[in-house]
Amino acid sequence: MNDGLMVISNKFKSIFCFSLITCYLLLSISLSSAAEIIGPEVKLQDNEIYVTTALSLDENHIQELRNGIAKEFRFYIDIFRVWKIWPDEFVLGKLFVRTLKCDPVKTEYIATSADGSTLIEKRFKSFESMVRWAVSINDLRLTNIRELEQGLYFVRVTIESKIRKLPPIIGYFMIFLPENEFKIKKNSFPFNIGPAK
Repeated sequence: MNDGLMVISNKFKSIFCFSLITCYLLLSISLSSAAEIIGPEVKLQDNEIYVTTALSLDENHIQELRNGIAKEFRFYIDIFRVWKIWPDEFVLGKLFVRTLKCDPVKTEYIATSADGSTLIEKRFKSFESMVRWAVSINDLRLTNIRELEQGLYFVRVTIESKIRKLPPIIGYFMIFLPENEFKIKKNSFPFNIGPAK
């Protein structure tokens, strides 16, 4: 009889601990979405579309990076065509994966950028310069306007921050947790593309 009560008590403790961990993770994920997108700014120059944008991190993310927690940010930069009756049409896009790693003991600051065909790894002398480089995209050539039909367009920037890997035992039971620490998006002002010359 006592053995049965011990088993029930241990199961209750396990379920209670698991529930606490679940609540903590869900709360920390919901509170950590204060990042913002700066821009996007679109520039038409020499028949090319250039996009400039950046990610503004909140103090929580900055502190985690300083403490040595690696971060991965995915920048989706997509161009859409506006239709009056139909939903906006995705035309083309580019993806950049930026990772940031900081070793506070060795004072090493390393960031990478990958776009599917090119991988760039950079080492920085300061934490601030690493973050500034990794969260900014300046004058990205998106496409030539000759490749687009006449119409109204806008650029959408979507940025995801992937959640750091959970311990395996938690991962098995937490299938309902989102994969992203945050996912934010912002559109540029619409711009018109005339007929190709």
